[in-house]
Amino acid sequence: MAIKLLLTSDVDDLGRSGDVVSVKSGYARNFLLPRGVAVFADKNAFRMQAKLQEERAKRATEDLKEAEALAKRLQDVTLTAIVKIDQEGHMYGSVSVLDIVDLLKDQQNVEIEKRFVLLKNPIKTTGIHTVGLKFKEDVEASLILKVTPEEVNGTKPPKGPEVKEKEKTEEE
Repeated sequence: MAIKLLLTSDVDDLGRSGDVVSVKSGYARNFLLPRGVAVFADKNAFRMQAKLQEERAKRATEDLKEAEALAKRLQDVTLTAIVKIDQEGHMYGSVSVLDIVDLLKDQQNVEIEKRFVLLKNPIKTTGIHTVGLKFKEDVEASLILKVTPEEVNGTKPPKGPEVKEKEKTEEE
């Protein structure tokens, strides 16, 4: 059975502040109402709907400006992740979303939330990767991530097949 609710703040994949949505009772009871992001859609809620939508419009313009500035700043940024590899060139572990957020903070002095990084699976190969970013108000950007092997005792370790292929294309 669906319940009508008025969102008091933005909820990903559901709606924005001031929207009236219809959701299943369990989602409303267990997630939306306890977190205070929605109220039941009654007469009082409809009175505050216009106010919420107006506040949301103001916030949207500010968020859009901030997101565009951040996307412009991160355009053409190259991050370098140094990883350990074995004799055959395979990585120990992987580079995850949290690692990318930490690299941005350390190398570019930019703090972003991990939900802004679009990475379906952790990166498990050395080489050059393009990482997508999606900020507030659907502003998209991308950055380049170089996953390089760590040097052991001053000598470079053997390169994996992915690095060799990428270097061949860069040299041509």
